[in-house]
Amino acid sequence: MDIIKEIVDVVDIEIEGLREVRDRISGRFAEAVELIANTDGQVFVTGIGKSGIIAQKIAATFRSTGTPAVFLHGGDGLHGDVGMIGNGDVVIAIGKSGETSELNALVRAVRANGARVVSMTSNPDSSMAALSEIVLTLPASREACPLNLTPTTSTTIALAVGDGIAVALMKLKNVSEEDFARHHPGGQLGKRLLLKVGDVMRKGAGNPVIPVDSSVREMLARITAFEVGAISIAGASGELLGLVTDYDVRRALASDRNLLDLTIPELMNPAPDTIDENERAVTALERMRNRSKPTAVLPVVDNDGRPVGMIHLHDLVAAGL
Repeated sequence: MDIIKEIVDVVDIEIEGLREVRDRISGRFAEAVELIANTDGQVFVTGIGKSGIIAQKIAATFRSTGTPAVFLHGGDGLHGDVGMIGNGDVVIAIGKSGETSELNALVRAVRANGARVVSMTSNPDSSMAALSEIVLTLPASREACPLNLTPTTSTTIALAVGDGIAVALMKLKNVSEEDFARHHPGGQLGKRLLLKVGDVMRKGAGNPVIPVDSSVREMLARITAFEVGAISIAGASGELLGLVTDYDVRRALASDRNLLDLTIPELMNPAPDTIDENERAVTALERMRNRSKPTAVLPVVDNDGRPVGMIHLHDLVAAGL
């Protein structure tokens, strides 16, 4: 057996099924999206067996894209969970044949409770279709299984349609990056979108700052104490005048002059790149990396140009960026 060919054939069969469903997308699909978007109740997604697993994924995709949804287990629904479904709720039922007895019993129960039913099925003449307010007819494409029995193409089609509905709802609701991040606060995506410079920067007693008229000796001692590898230089009014980094110190040491005979203005970079504490932390990371000469630190300044913090590359990495 040519294993590679077998895998390619399965992918081709499923692509063929996706093309078939694409050609069948009709106004009924738009009606389903509008029904879900306009409901004042909850959205439940259900199915039995492999369709139940697809229903779980679709419900999860809905939630992560701004449409609160719950997976309703077919068996549990018939043994008490149907009690949480009521008037104004929408139930999406997924079943290829539309004749699964447990699923149809569940659909009858949620209808009796006042829910509106959208079904996904390959059999528009099925019992489940007859019980549904909106029927999304999916193609009866051949399964990729050589026996044409194992749910493969049919589950891929249902999953793709669920994704399409979720994305359409996302756009109808104008879900922003910030909205999306609030649904994923624990992951890297959420951190990249929600974490601000002010959440990560070293501030207060941990902010390395020194007056411009201090000695180089004192400055070196403070750089060492802060363990940041840099220090902001402040003027008489507290404004940022420059930045001294380890690089500036090494460059001075390589010169013919005695480091301790220099003044801080002679050492510092008088025009360092800075960032505002309300900027996204990921912006600081990108700015550090995209400079012609990458840096590991950025002074954080307020609206008056005063150094209120310092952000280090290590801090951003430790925060999960």
